[in-house]
Amino acid sequence: MRRTRWQTLLAVALGVAAATWIVLDAADGQGALPPQVPWLVVAVELLIAGVVLSMGWAVRQFLRGKRPDLNPIRAARTAVLAKASCYTGALLAGWYGGQTIVVLLDLATPGNGLRAVAAGAATAGAVVLAVTGLVVEWFCRVPPPEQEEPEVPPQVTAT
Repeated sequence: MRRTRWQTLLAVALGVAAATWIVLDAADGQGALPPQVPWLVVAVELLIAGVVLSMGWAVRQFLRGKRPDLNPIRAARTAVLAKASCYTGALLAGWYGGQTIVVLLDLATPGNGLRAVAAGAATAGAVVLAVTGLVVEWFCRVPPPEQEEPEVPPQVTAT
């Protein structure tokens, strides 16, 4: 499994933010208000990031030899969870970032100030989730096996 590139996550987040902005701006033109982002979203994003980080820390300790009792299947599942956290964080950052842009461009509407703060906090929580996923992927990196140097036959010199 290859490591996730931060450039890919940034492209996903920007693409989703642009799509969200286009859709919500069109809905705003029809008179619809953007959805209210519950504060619970931020708490859940940070809770998931904490769980992923703690699982990744256990794998890191295992790879350093400080925790020999860790099941290798759990380590593999942690690596997959880290990758999923990267992409989930990027998608959510784009979604909530697009919402933030829409409400910031229309602060004259009553209630959009609070919507902007909540969507901005959810965007920040999603970025934390994506970065945590990248860090845990790095924790789960297994160093390449050490290769033995091939033996060089002794040189025979003629005298």
